[in-house]
Amino acid sequence: MLVRAPHPRLAHVVRRLWTAEGGAAPEAPAERVLPTGEMHLVFRLGGPPLRLWRPGAGFEPVARAVVGGVRKTAYIRALDPAGPSVGAQLRPGAAAALFGLTAAALADAHTPVGDLWGAFAEEAHQRLCEAPEPEARLRVFEALLLSRLEPERRLHPAVAHGVAALRRGASVAEVVAASGFSHRHFGQLFQAQVGAPPKVWARVQRMQSALRFARDPGQTLVDIAAHAGYADQAHLTRELRALTGLSPGAYRRAAPRSPHHVPVFEL
Repeated sequence: MLVRAPHPRLAHVVRRLWTAEGGAAPEAPAERVLPTGEMHLVFRLGGPPLRLWRPGAGFEPVARAVVGGVRKTAYIRALDPAGPSVGAQLRPGAAAALFGLTAAALADAHTPVGDLWGAFAEEAHQRLCEAPEPEARLRVFEALLLSRLEPERRLHPAVAHGVAALRRGASVAEVVAASGFSHRHFGQLFQAQVGAPPKVWARVQRMQSALRFARDPGQTLVDIAAHAGYADQAHLTRELRALTGLSPGAYRRAAPRSPHHVPVFEL
């Protein structure tokens, strides 16, 4: 996989760009994708479309090019043998700047890019398929994103401050007080631009902190709870189950190669 930072003009809405060649056999038939609080954009240039697990219905196809909105909980996707792909991890504020929508409108779902960009989505897919090698593919992808960027659409300063403060572990009450808005008004503004209410987004960020500690075998569950800001081990366990469907012990036993992608062998 090739990963790099975006063009400076995209840096406020794109955290990183990546491309992968595919072809390798997946280690499991599916994976549980844990929430991060951010969106992503992916073009699959070969193989089947993205397939998501729906209880009672099995795996259902979505599209080859999708925008994954901010999720409050984990979802399960099929790990099909795939061809090349290219994608971007998007920052809060990307929904308006790249798709002309609120983040709330895209939350908790995978939306086909064709529904957002119309005929341009197919043109983009074709141009990406024609790129001769990975670095060229990233350059084409970057140019496509720059062509869709509306640079004047940026996070409200109060929301930008809130995102940074919540990541540092500030309380929602502290963030609301600093905004100068009422709790209700700030909550509506934050959810529209980020994709989740401040309290939910803060829970996801605290879970992210817990996962970082959980990957250190020297940390006990009591240590992890304390370092990540949970009241106790029981609080950590409840929150992790609610957001990921896994206990801390199950997450550790799975030992995922990537912290947000946990292999699923049985459903």
